Amino acid sequence: MPFEPDKSQPKEESSSDEPGRDGRGGTTADVSEESVRKRIRQSTPSPHRGNTPQASPPRFVSVEELMDAAKGVTNMALAHEIVVNGGFQIKPMELPQGSLERTVRDIVHKAFWDSLEAQFGEEPPVYDHAIILLGEIKEALISFLLPGHTRLRDQINEVLDLDLIKQEAENRALDIPKLANFTIGMMGTLCAPARDEEVKKLRDIKEPVPLFRAIFSVLDLMKLDMANFAISSIRPHLMQQSVEYERKKFQDFFEKQPNSLEFVTCWLQESADDLLAKDAASAASSGSLCPISVLNHAYIRLLTWDHERKPFPETVVMDQIRFQEMKLEVTQLTLLGTLLLVLQNSTSPGLSSHAAFMDRMKGLIRVLLEGVGTPSVNTEEALAAASEKICLEVSGYLSQHGATPFTTEREESLKGQIRTASSPSNQIYPLIDSRIQTYLLNYLSAANQRSAPVLPGGLSQIQKELEEMAVKFVRLVNYNKMVFSPQYDLILSRILNKQEARP
Repeated sequence: MPFEPDKSQPKEESSSDEPGRDGRGGTTADVSEESVRKRIRQSTPSPHRGNTPQASPPRFVSVEELMDAAKGVTNMALAHEIVVNGGFQIKPMELPQGSLERTVRDIVHKAFWDSLEAQFGEEPPVYDHAIILLGEIKEALISFLLPGHTRLRDQINEVLDLDLIKQEAENRALDIPKLANFTIGMMGTLCAPARDEEVKKLRDIKEPVPLFRAIFSVLDLMKLDMANFAISSIRPHLMQQSVEYERKKFQDFFEKQPNSLEFVTCWLQESADDLLAKDAASAASSGSLCPISVLNHAYIRLLTWDHERKPFPETVVMDQIRFQEMKLEVTQLTLLGTLLLVLQNSTSPGLSSHAAFMDRMKGLIRVLLEGVGTPSVNTEEALAAASEKICLEVSGYLSQHGATPFTTEREESLKGQIRTASSPSNQIYPLIDSRIQTYLLNYLSAANQRSAPVLPGGLSQIQKELEEMAVKFVRLVNYNKMVFSPQYDLILSRILNKQEARP
């Protein structure tokens, strides 16, 4: 039953607030729906973390209370994700190939479309399934409209009038190509600019069943665009309310849990003890601690946290994955800075001062270090491979510019320094690591100032990457401070008062 839809209907002039038309409901997405679910699952505090002594008798609560509280935490996690992640968007969920869910879905979909094709092939054609699909298409198109789109709503209701369509089907007067043409034209009017090409391709499909399938596929993408447009629209308003919202939801959940904030207390206490130890070792020891210094130091410690063996503080558990990612980024930046400094110190001044060459080497080393710090990549093997590639590049550059080539001894020395860049015996790695930590701490302390802190020596080669990470880190920390400042103030007050009371 081949047919070819007519040309598209002219697009109605619409305001800039039409869904998807401001470009914010784009097709690229940085965070999938599945990753959000994973983050929510991993962010929900575990009810059996550790075997710490009970500070007070547990209060027994009903399953319903716990479920309501857990639901509140899930909603809080989604709101938190939207606010903290400026690039948050929803992507289509792809079921794994060969999974039971995908197999069942494919079987059901194939049975439905086969049935639709069989109905179209009867004589006369049967349109029962087609009418159901047209009803779903009508609902989808109306869902894309804004309150001011009165004329478009009237057009959809008039053309996709299901009662009239049923009468036409009974009288063998139903014009499927006409309805398909109208649907495609309306989709072209309402879709985001990024979907124009996909809507245009619908007109090349001649058979009705493949066309219906393609229409629903594009409609699903338009629904995602609409959802992402709504997210980008509510983000500024959600930001205004999110601090109080998260604070309340967090409190609702932990009021139903025994030993609330015990891990936060341990985290802040350890930070205070760490600062006191450093202060005692300093020649200019003051003997007193500032609450904001303890809290900032505590956040820096999250970048070296042992996530496998140590419970994460309750107030930052929502962002545990983010801190894990930042920890990995710090590890790779430290190695990158170490290798660039080794390369700079091991080659001639003319080579190390050649900006284009050093930039190319930085890009190469970043690629070679990709995945370092994760369980799937062996750091020693990665550094060994990097040593061979770096020496090959250096030798090629020296040869190309007529410089004195590396001697065997110098090449082996450079390879050895690269291979041992992350070993405890290496003196450059802990130096770079310490300076990165100092820079991030200074950046956090100077968050309310207009100028960025001075970059410590030896980090100029990774300044851009370090500044980008510092901005993300400080934004996340400052938001966390705003949400949980009452809890932090109370706990730090107890810790510091107890510290002052000591003889």
